[in-house]
Amino acid sequence: MGTKLGGKLSSAQDDLEIAHDINVTPFIDVMLVLLIIFMVAAPLATVDLGVDLPASSAQQQPRPDKPVFVTVKPDLSLAIGEDIIARDSLKAALDTATSGKKDDRIFLRADKVISYGDLMQVMNLLRDAGYLKIALVGLEAPGETK
Repeated sequence: MGTKLGGKLSSAQDDLEIAHDINVTPFIDVMLVLLIIFMVAAPLATVDLGVDLPASSAQQQPRPDKPVFVTVKPDLSLAIGEDIIARDSLKAALDTATSGKKDDRIFLRADKVISYGDLMQVMNLLRDAGYLKIALVGLEAPGETK
């Protein structure tokens, strides 16, 4: 009775070896398809419309007795009231103008030739100086009567 009823589970003489590598080719194919989809869909998601924004018709808010105006001139120089100041001395000049009160509202006005990025830089300077209440000053819309 020399028949074997069981089989060997592993043997050193197996011809087939187990592959331990992950096949990444399908993953790369899926990623390339997603990349193409996003490259095609991204330009379609942006809207490029030329619009003329309307003038503000909001009620004018009462101003404090002595408002602090920060002005951005066309040459990007800064002024507090009528005094031209350097950008690096903005914090000290504001502290002097507001007597150190960080919760005072700062009225920011800029020439209309100033770019949005330059105005945002000045607003960031104000924020870094600790002044978070900033009001943008503009002209009333022409022809508006109340």
